[in-house]
Amino acid sequence: MSALWTAAEVVKATGGVCDGTWTADGVSIDSRTVKPGDLFIALKGPSFDGHAYVLAALKAGAAAAIVHSAVPDSGEYHTRLVMVKDTFAALQNLATAARARTKARIIAVTGSVGKTGTKEALKLGLSYLGKTHATEGNLNNHWGVPLSLARMPADTAFGVFELGMNHAGEIAPLSKMVRPHAAIITTVEAAHLEFFNSVAEIADEKAAIMAGLESGGTIVLPRDNAWYSRIIAAARIYNCTNIISFGTSGDSIARLVSWSLTPDGTQVAAEFDGERITYDMIVSGRHWALNSVAALASVKAVGGDFHKAAGALSKLAAPEGRGARKHVPVGNGEILVIDESYNASPAAVRVLAETLAQMHQPVGGHIGGKDGGRLIMVLGDMLELGAGAAALHAGLAPSLKAAQIQVVFTAGALMDNLHKALPANMQGAHAADSKSLAPLVAAAVRAGDVIAVKGSHSSHMERVVDALLALDTSHAAKAANAH
Repeated sequence: MSALWTAAEVVKATGGVCDGTWTADGVSIDSRTVKPGDLFIALKGPSFDGHAYVLAALKAGAAAAIVHSAVPDSGEYHTRLVMVKDTFAALQNLATAARARTKARIIAVTGSVGKTGTKEALKLGLSYLGKTHATEGNLNNHWGVPLSLARMPADTAFGVFELGMNHAGEIAPLSKMVRPHAAIITTVEAAHLEFFNSVAEIADEKAAIMAGLESGGTIVLPRDNAWYSRIIAAARIYNCTNIISFGTSGDSIARLVSWSLTPDGTQVAAEFDGERITYDMIVSGRHWALNSVAALASVKAVGGDFHKAAGALSKLAAPEGRGARKHVPVGNGEILVIDESYNASPAAVRVLAETLAQMHQPVGGHIGGKDGGRLIMVLGDMLELGAGAAALHAGLAPSLKAAQIQVVFTAGALMDNLHKALPANMQGAHAADSKSLAPLVAAAVRAGDVIAVKGSHSSHMERVVDALLALDTSHAAKAANAH
């Protein structure tokens, strides 16, 4: 297995200076997680300077480090330092070099909701077709995207990159660096409104993913979205003529025909250019089904076997905090916890409520409305929604009522608006924060309940998930027996 980078390649890509000869198997910008053989890049941010951790990284086994200022007491590591003018520019240059040297077919993903799930579906499906490299976790910003590119091996067959933003002007530079052969916009919704004047501006920013499309590239667009025609207009500006629409509309090129929940996840029927296929996933909900259609459409667009990729989706599991399902033994039965604690937007909360509405059938013999269990939502503040945040929170009430959610617990000053907008019979409890709410939710649930937990990342709704997992009576029994 050849090295990811040699010293000579790094020097050529970055324009740096280095007297040593070494190879690196990975790239890291965090000394706390650096692995033996990594190339450590000492980035300087507004509140930190990676140069302070260069020696720690090298002592932890880093193959070398890229720096732009002297590192005190680094004498013994002199041949393992690459001196450049600016380490952030060096990271970008390394990313550009990684993209230039590969023959991989590249897919980029953006959207207000569903980026990471779609990226994970692509990563899994494409891995059955060839060597696949994809964004790890949530590395989708101006640091994460070049880092993900720099980590891509030269012999990669397929690359998948998630592109995120919260300000205007961020997507186009990332897309030009990634240079995708196909790009997906999952949806356009009211997210990050704090930094935009309107959802229309968000649509324009998402459309900028087309700025970096390779000549003859394909854009995969959400046909059912309210901003579809605006994005189509943008496609003309970007000279993008290969357009695949996906959605439930009859004129969608990639169409979600039907979806249904199963005890293990979701069964999907879809059509691609009129060709019908069915497949199963072990994730639950219409949003997963719809985004899987977009993913498979892009696989087809880059010449991959989308039938084989669809078969692989039977092994697609939701990442932690993004829909992971956890059965927790409680009393003489169990509860089902749906962990959506990583992030939230009004559209995503409505989609989650719609998914819960389908959970009236028993799952595993204990879960669901027919067993007397309740559909419960536990929601934390949705952030970056701008001046209309209070109204957007309160405005969730009709959707939750329509989905027949029985109990809603809320945490945070913004979610208090939703709490007050709900009828008394739906109000669970409200607390100032997730830490205060967690024990209230844990005390209220009972066997048979389905509990979905969601909120913006900084609302820390994972505390509620942890409190619910701690109710595991089988674990408590094992612990008691151990003593």
